[in-house]
Amino acid sequence: MSEKTSGEPAVRELRLVVTAADYDAALHFYRDVLGLPERGAFTSEGGRVTILDAGRATLELTDPNHAAFIDEVEVGRRVAGHIRVAFQVDDSVATTEKLAAAGAEVVAEPTRTPWNSLNSRLEAPGALQLTLFTELGD
Repeated sequence: MSEKTSGEPAVRELRLVVTAADYDAALHFYRDVLGLPERGAFTSEGGRVTILDAGRATLELTDPNHAAFIDEVEVGRRVAGHIRVAFQVDDSVATTEKLAAAGAEVVAEPTRTPWNSLNSRLEAPGALQLTLFTELGD
């Protein structure tokens, strides 16, 4: 495994995956009301997904005390839970191995998806579930 030396980031995209029980209402809210442009939409047997462009993404890490502080400031009580975060990377196989070696538990090895990407799933530090994905092209 070689380290990137060109100055390019190893992670290409941060994709927050939200499961919405009322998919149509959520899509309307984020796409039509908030104004996130639609990048793609796909279906599976009985299911749908829409990818919305949210611009630049960052990963904010906090300890439990500060997370409680943020909730208190914004909501008045502790409400936040855990989410699954998806990272687009150049090589999901190598990155999965790298993260596993650093302590992440591999839940699912890289698997080619129906939408033509190579995805793996890991349980990472901070009790965060990650998807690593590499777009495989046309």
